[in-house]
Amino acid sequence: MGSRPIIIGVAGGTGSGKTTVAMRILERVGAEHIAYIPHDAYYRDLSHLPPEERARVNFDHPDSLETELLIEHLRRLRAGEPVEIPVYDFTTHTRTKETRRVEPAPVILVEGILVFAEPALREMFDVKLFVDTDADIRLIRRIRRDVQERGRTFESVIEQYLRTVRPMHLEFVEPSKRYADVIIPEGGFNEVAIEMVAARIRGLLGREASRRREET
Repeated sequence: MGSRPIIIGVAGGTGSGKTTVAMRILERVGAEHIAYIPHDAYYRDLSHLPPEERARVNFDHPDSLETELLIEHLRRLRAGEPVEIPVYDFTTHTRTKETRRVEPAPVILVEGILVFAEPALREMFDVKLFVDTDADIRLIRRIRRDVQERGRTFESVIEQYLRTVRPMHLEFVEPSKRYADVIIPEGGFNEVAIEMVAARIRGLLGREASRRREET
């Protein structure tokens, strides 16, 4: 680990439990040690398009995300600089005028469905975790989230799933699993796997703290 932050990527299909895994790691390691960045925050702003055209955009394709900005932010965090990450409004498919300040930390945790699909981003991760959950469970979670949290109708969620979500999962997300260092079945319900990952991170933090004490 040295004096450089460790960067962890958490990938997996929609509704797989990626965010739950990330939150469990934050709880066990301590949020004060981790800079958390969701890839979803980097969806491209579509305010220049009419609302009906925004809804037709393929949000499950890598091109829908400004990954180059995320990579730049990771480089700055790794250099010890704070960053201002976008705040995205999923109901209007636009970025808000607000940003969220993320301070440098010993661990940088990046989460998203496509974080292993982009070679330049994938190469930045020291540890790669893939959350693997059955497709039917993922679909149910997707419907619940989009209807309750993002103001979508049931019909629109199903239409999008069949039109883009499932095809893009098969083309980009599922193949990216081969790059993972650790595969976590059943997401946030897999307490054993999450605790093993958290223990590993705590161990790295402990060794780094000991090294710094020895240097001083």
